[in-house]
Amino acid sequence: MGNLQAYFNVRESLINFLIEDIGTGDITSNTTLSPSTFARAQIVCKTEDTAMVCGLKEAGMIFDICDCRNRTLVKDGTIVEKQTIVMDITGKALSILKAERTALNLIMRMSGIATETRKFVDAVNHYKGSIRIACTRKTVPGLRFFDKKAVSIGGGDTHRMALDDMVLIKDNHIFFSESVEKSVKLARQNVGSSVRVECEVTTLDSAIAAINAGADIIMLDNFSPSDVSRTIKEITKKGIRKRAKLEISGGISLQNVKSYAKSRPDIISIGRLTHSPEAINFSLEMIEKIRS
Repeated sequence: MGNLQAYFNVRESLINFLIEDIGTGDITSNTTLSPSTFARAQIVCKTEDTAMVCGLKEAGMIFDICDCRNRTLVKDGTIVEKQTIVMDITGKALSILKAERTALNLIMRMSGIATETRKFVDAVNHYKGSIRIACTRKTVPGLRFFDKKAVSIGGGDTHRMALDDMVLIKDNHIFFSESVEKSVKLARQNVGSSVRVECEVTTLDSAIAAINAGADIIMLDNFSPSDVSRTIKEITKKGIRKRAKLEISGGISLQNVKSYAKSRPDIISIGRLTHSPEAINFSLEMIEKIRS
């Protein structure tokens, strides 16, 4: 039932995306094409570099909603080159054009996120999977499911899908309790042991306090690589390193991620994966007029 509900939730989102784009109708196509014209089209990768394709399942659902048959030619997660054909579509020309932009927008965005995620995963691959690359909740409203799915396809961790997934104590929470220790103890007291408690910290002392208060995960926020190294060495020396997972967040880029990885944190979370993805260029090309 859960999977079926998820399917209908996604389908409803895609319908709303189509409604947003179509409005009262495709005035251009409706005034220039015959309603009886059928066609065949293909979606083609146009990137100059290789990319990881993602979003084909969702694009297929969009074409299905618009009464077009479609066939994916590669799987989500496949590395493709320029001119790779990833999907074949047949149906009324009006229907294909109705679905075109919405389908392409999702493929381009999700492929961009998956591609960028894979770059970060590959950058820390030397540590043989001991470091998880994660995204954040910095997603466009309405696109979180799709953005986080793309991160997962790229080999990353989705972290929190929503605020009810786990406790994550940040600076604005600590503002009210006035201490890391009080915030962590209060959260632990109220949620029990079955819900994970994570705490954002900005200093070595607050990291130690959070671990001692019972946090499951410590987020070292905007630490430099040298500060991360020093913090991990100190909590290891105190014998508390294994009591909590260590997450690094803030200012992580492909240029410095290896420097952070050297200290072997458990998680490196990167907001840019979903808040600033560079879209991968795909286009839909009509290749055959079947009849009219």
